[in-house]
Amino acid sequence: MGKQISLKKKTDVLSASEIGQYRYCSYAWWLQRCGYEPESQSLEPGKHVHVALGNTIDKFDKKLRYSQWYALLGSVVLCIAFLLVFWR
Repeated sequence: MGKQISLKKKTDVLSASEIGQYRYCSYAWWLQRCGYEPESQSLEPGKHVHVALGNTIDKFDKKLRYSQWYALLGSVVLCIAFLLVFWR
């Protein structure tokens, strides 16, 4: 059995992935819910892929926020330019 990590907060709300885990193996779901982490060398490549994917998503979110701010700034500048040209 794997080593125990910090206990998770017990809540009444379950995520969709937790329901899927429970349907696949209720015992494994319960152990994970109690804070046990599986130990297996075959899980390591998947963990690295998930970390890389998470970093990519974080970078995308940051770029999306920047693009939204630039779009807002461009709209404000365009409105000011429009007012300066046609306000007479």
